[in-house]
Amino acid sequence: MINVLPGKHVIFTDFDGDEGILVDLNTKRYYQLNETAMLVWKGLENGKSVSEIAADVTIEYEVTIDHATRSVERVLTNFQSYKLVTPS
Repeated sequence: MINVLPGKHVIFTDFDGDEGILVDLNTKRYYQLNETAMLVWKGLENGKSVSEIAADVTIEYEVTIDHATRSVERVLTNFQSYKLVTPS
């Protein structure tokens, strides 16, 4: 998977660390994020690579690096399908 960056047309709001919302200013649509998706989005905002975000997931949750990498890639695929991210 290629590395991506948050779209400049997307606003992120964190609600108490438990859930988050992305708002696409182009389409006026919003997307609710679970804790894992929030971790991925925050990692993207901080310029982290897929492998760095996956490592963060293994620290936050007791999962293997392979499981974490698959989860991160799945979230990124969803972000890409909704055009919330751009290639870096």
